[in-house]
Amino acid sequence: MTSLPLDPDPALPEGYTARVPEAGDVARIAALVTAERRRVRGSGAANVETLTQEVVGTGSWTRRQIVVEAAAGGLVAWASVHDRAAGRTMVQMVLAPEHDTLAVPLLDWIAAAAGMIGAHRGLEVTQLDALLDEGATELAEWFREAGYRHTRTWLNMTRRVASEETFPEPRDGVEVRRVGVHALPNGTTLPVAEDLHAVHRMLEESFEDHFNSYRESFAEFAQRLREDPGHRWDHWWLALVEDEGAWVPGGALVSSVSPPDDTGVPGSYVDYIGVHRRARGRGVAKALLHTVLADAAERGRNRVSLEVDADSPTGADGLYRSLGWETSYITESWQQDLPIR
Repeated sequence: MTSLPLDPDPALPEGYTARVPEAGDVARIAALVTAERRRVRGSGAANVETLTQEVVGTGSWTRRQIVVEAAAGGLVAWASVHDRAAGRTMVQMVLAPEHDTLAVPLLDWIAAAAGMIGAHRGLEVTQLDALLDEGATELAEWFREAGYRHTRTWLNMTRRVASEETFPEPRDGVEVRRVGVHALPNGTTLPVAEDLHAVHRMLEESFEDHFNSYRESFAEFAQRLREDPGHRWDHWWLALVEDEGAWVPGGALVSSVSPPDDTGVPGSYVDYIGVHRRARGRGVAKALLHTVLADAAERGRNRVSLEVDADSPTGADGLYRSLGWETSYITESWQQDLPIR
């Protein structure tokens, strides 16, 4: 099979070759990611199903990627550049530790690929955004030398759930419901577009005053979430609040299915939770969280996980701790503003 041409083509040291990844590379990329996590976190495995979507599935449509092979060592590195939204490019790099001479040329390739994406969008500058594990000191130093800066710290938290648990009802004047569905003649359903757009609007407007908020079109938002193998439409929730006799959207939560853990039991993951300014202070966040916890318990899942800004202006990490979430591991945002030439 002939590999796709590389654009841009990285300048690698002698003894290495780069190409676009193929389906047969997913397991080896997963092994690289898993090894890196276990070196830094002490545990953790790559989700092969998610990687498959990103590397060769629908998620690959918005990504430029390369894998690197050593003449005597097989696949030793993977780099990915994701066109996330206008002005925001997510980047990722993982390599076997004995091949650290690849770090600089791969970071140069990432910048060149991100520059091409920015040029296609007609931008003057784009933000490069890498998410690194806390404690990945060597990787962080490579990013620092390439011009990135550590801008934020994220707590990755988990709360265990049990099937017999019960949870409080929302306060008066607050309701939480799933997005509505249309029943089709063939017995399947489709989500109500108005509800989906309301969820997107709530999240966009809720995060306007948060760190690194970027406007993302509904089409980009929905497509990106659907690329996740754990995505389910019945995991989208809308919170309504009573305002002068009318019920209006006041918040939203989007969750997904997490892969089974070491016990073989899947979990739920909170991808997004947002409370609109007009609804803050009314217990909307607690109502949404109790809803997703109850849903996970009802489905026989054993945990609900999420990620939160350690410096959240709303003190969200304190709310999660008060409801039983505990930090599992910590990640860091490393960013750089790249001028487009």
